[in-house]
Amino acid sequence: MSKKLKIFALGGNEVSPSGKVDPQTGKQIIPDLPEQWRRTAATCNQLANVIKENPDDYYILTHGNGPQVGNIILRSEYSRPILHILPLDVCDADTQGAMGYMLAQLTNNLAILNINRIVAETVTRVVVDQNDPDFINPSKFIGPAYSKENALKIQKDEGHLMKFYKMNDQGEELWRWVVPSPKPIDIIELDVIYNNMKSGNIPIAVGGGGIPVKKVQPEILEGNEIYKCNYEINYIRKYSPQNNRLNIYTGVEAVVDKDLATSLMGTLLLEKSKSLGENIEAELIIFTDVDGVKLNFQKPDQKDLRRISLNQIEELYSQNIFPAGSMGPKVKAAINFLKGGGKRVLITKSSLYNDTVNGMSGTIIE
Repeated sequence: MSKKLKIFALGGNEVSPSGKVDPQTGKQIIPDLPEQWRRTAATCNQLANVIKENPDDYYILTHGNGPQVGNIILRSEYSRPILHILPLDVCDADTQGAMGYMLAQLTNNLAILNINRIVAETVTRVVVDQNDPDFINPSKFIGPAYSKENALKIQKDEGHLMKFYKMNDQGEELWRWVVPSPKPIDIIELDVIYNNMKSGNIPIAVGGGGIPVKKVQPEILEGNEIYKCNYEINYIRKYSPQNNRLNIYTGVEAVVDKDLATSLMGTLLLEKSKSLGENIEAELIIFTDVDGVKLNFQKPDQKDLRRISLNQIEELYSQNIFPAGSMGPKVKAAINFLKGGGKRVLITKSSLYNDTVNGMSGTIIE
């Protein structure tokens, strides 16, 4: 009998919703910490109820960090006169710790239900290609949403690249800052995640898509093999033609898409379990701020895709109809996950999970 694994990919909005507007001032509201804790608690309560229904399954949580990493960078820039600027990879690491801390309160929800399972963050590094085209044409939205006018002013004054994000409920354009989002190609802490999962606990992994790192290619100089990393840190050993290249990594400035990283993690975990003779049936649940995948999003002829096959969604994806900075990576992650051995993918709002399972909301791809 196969063991079941449910991977929940939580959007950054599950902790800190973006795009909220003060009805009196018309200005964007950036949720403070108490509101973020309360929003996370509501998400954890929903997850606890899912786990209660299937207590013997494996579970892994992942999370985005778009709003949070943007806020960290803003704080860093505002304090520039007295403190050093934080690079993006360090900001990613900061969000893993803080958001993992908040999501770990799921342990409390489970305790109330008499389920003794520890939920804990696994600080995760994700390998990317330093020549990825997204370094040339950034696509990852971070930070709060702005009106078009304010966004263009920020772009002019601060030099941040701003792009159209989506329309708000009032039909007004929302814009956000975009940064490079290279594709994930490997996960360094995969064995740690796997062992935590197998122990019966619930790992939180590839938070914010993981901390992006690149593999360092050595220079051969004066009989030495030199691996040059950031901040003038070098790793040196005697060169020999028989040496295998070491796995040495250093950080890069980017934010990896959490859905693509989650999909890769799921695929690698399935490969590992298969190599060990274990049979795991995996399901990926992507929580986002819209009710599933839609054709002609926010247009008069918008259409919900409630249940669709891998072949059908792959054909639609090939037509470039899903926005690159929002639903596009989610659909691509679903395709990758199913091709990598996953059983099905759900894309929905967290509040609509049960309705999605029953086919009344969200999108199911299988």
